[in-house]
Amino acid sequence: MKKYSYQAKTFEEAKSLAMAELMEQQENLFIREVESVNKLFSKKSVIEVVRREDVIEHIKEMLKEICNYMGLTIKMEVKKREDSVNISVYSDNNAILIGKNARTLDALNTIIRQSIYNEIGEYYKFVLDVSEYKVKQQYLIEKAAKQVAREVSKTKIEAKLEPMNSYERRIVHNALTNNKYVYTESEGKEPHRYVVIKPKENE
Repeated sequence: MKKYSYQAKTFEEAKSLAMAELMEQQENLFIREVESVNKLFSKKSVIEVVRREDVIEHIKEMLKEICNYMGLTIKMEVKKREDSVNISVYSDNNAILIGKNARTLDALNTIIRQSIYNEIGEYYKFVLDVSEYKVKQQYLIEKAAKQVAREVSKTKIEAKLEPMNSYERRIVHNALTNNKYVYTESEGKEPHRYVVIKPKENE
């Protein structure tokens, strides 16, 4: 991943220098101070800068390399959003890339996320999907959660859902967060943590 180094008397001055030379707004840069000297007659701030575009290229290169080792040919589609990036991967064998219960896809996310953290010192927000698997899963989970919520609102009896990973539990919580009749809580311990849908009182 390409990195740029800048030095000035203060962090703010070094940051301004980087933005001017790279012709980028601050939101398009990842900046961390790697050296700071603040003495009476000596002031210095050294920063390391990575462009957002270079992080995206790093992700794409990692995916290509990993999939090449797996013997897969892939195509990628990148959609940039204000606070994150969506990367959709299409291959000649999507089932292998997704894996059982999406374990391979989750592993890819973990490997790439950690690699980026090692490079820029912070976790970069991105969504990696294979052939819209997560989009379809989200639809099915939301549909099932809303159906159970309707039953709970009628019977006033709480319902426990099947154990889910953190991503799936978040989908359920988000789907029902504004529901007038029920609320959700996560219970249990990993890897058997699950969501409980409970009726609201006086509803």
